[in-house]
Amino acid sequence: MRGTPGSGVCCSPIVPVRVSLGGRLTEARFVDRPNRFVVEPELAGGEVVTAHLADPGRLRELLLADRRIWLRTAPEGGRRKTGWSVVLVERPDGRGLVSVDTTLPNRLVERALTASALPELRGWSLVRREAPVGRHRIDFLLAGTGGREMLLEVKSVTLVEGGEALFPDAVTARGARHLRLLQGEVACGRAGAVMFVVQRGDARRMRAAREIDPAFAAALDEARAGGVEIHARRCRVALDRVSLGAILATR
Repeated sequence: MRGTPGSGVCCSPIVPVRVSLGGRLTEARFVDRPNRFVVEPELAGGEVVTAHLADPGRLRELLLADRRIWLRTAPEGGRRKTGWSVVLVERPDGRGLVSVDTTLPNRLVERALTASALPELRGWSLVRREAPVGRHRIDFLLAGTGGREMLLEVKSVTLVEGGEALFPDAVTARGARHLRLLQGEVACGRAGAVMFVVQRGDARRMRAAREIDPAFAAALDEARAGGVEIHARRCRVALDRVSLGAILATR
């Protein structure tokens, strides 16, 4: 992965780019995960409920018995079969929180682009979301000087080991496909970039989890060699908001 200049975490301007978590959350304790998208937590009174989990990753270091998690009630009148959504999980060290809302990184990056708050993407402005590339879509289309275009894909990261953020935490053929799409577009004259958003505050650097998904790591190496830019940010996570934090060095 292409690193930012220097080593360690780079300094970035203090820009208030944040997303609200939408009101008061309900604390619960993790009990079980029947499938990738369903969690069974226990509320304070002892009731075990069913909650939707947006993140399909393994989350093995996060979803452990009796681990504290925070829930949001699902909107009334919808088609959801579950009355709750999992929003936050306590970090393994008990000293912070992890956001498991996979839609949140895109919202953070969109706000940052609109506010010109990403120095690593200086000179690029937001044109649209969900840019079509053949039969597929990339998260954002950006415009630069001289009519240039950039395609930007955002990836949510929740796994951190020893201060190192790792992606993915489970095999992702879709992630590798996105990288190949970006590499192809760069070869045709567009710019391309990936932004890894680490939804926790204890990461000091970022790398591909080659030991989990060697195919994705190889695709990332090839994309980097083909001119795709690689960026990473960590977040500051609180019970009421998630804020975009410092730039992370990548390797």
